Amino acid sequence: MEPRIEDIEEKFFVGMSIEMSLTDNKTFQLFSTFMPRKKEISNAKNQDVYDLIIYPKDYFLTFDPTAYFKKHALIEVLDLENILEGMESFILPKGKYAVFTFKGYVPNQANFENIFSTWLPNSDFQLDDRPHFDILSEKIQQKSNDAYQEIWIPVSAK
Repeated sequence: MEPRIEDIEEKFFVGMSIEMSLTDNKTFQLFSTFMPRKKEISNAKNQDVYDLIIYPKDYFLTFDPTAYFKKHALIEVLDLENILEGMESFILPKGKYAVFTFKGYVPNQANFENIFSTWLPNSDFQLDDRPHFDILSEKIQQKSNDAYQEIWIPVSAK
């Protein structure tokens, strides 16, 4: 499991968000509200949907499944003009990411454990305090057999 490392520039998004925890998982609620409305976003760069999470600064120091974080369902847009009612804007800051690609619809928990328990400690990187995200391509959204998912983990040099 070797990721590609990418430096990204600032990106603009429009979508919805919700506070949740692992034990109070509201992912289905968030995406079932957002997905029917994503076609209303007229200045989308493409049809990819971002599943983006902002974790509190100390979230990864100790595992607590009841700790809350903010999850977003977003579409990348050309600009932040004309935000639809019931949606919000989000600016993703530039930075370096380790990008892991998995075949299928949703990576399983073992993939995340390998990223954080094996790859990260043995890499030249440390976790950075920026949003984490997955890109849900159109193929995943359509449940295509050749779908793949990218998991973007914010990193910086050790």
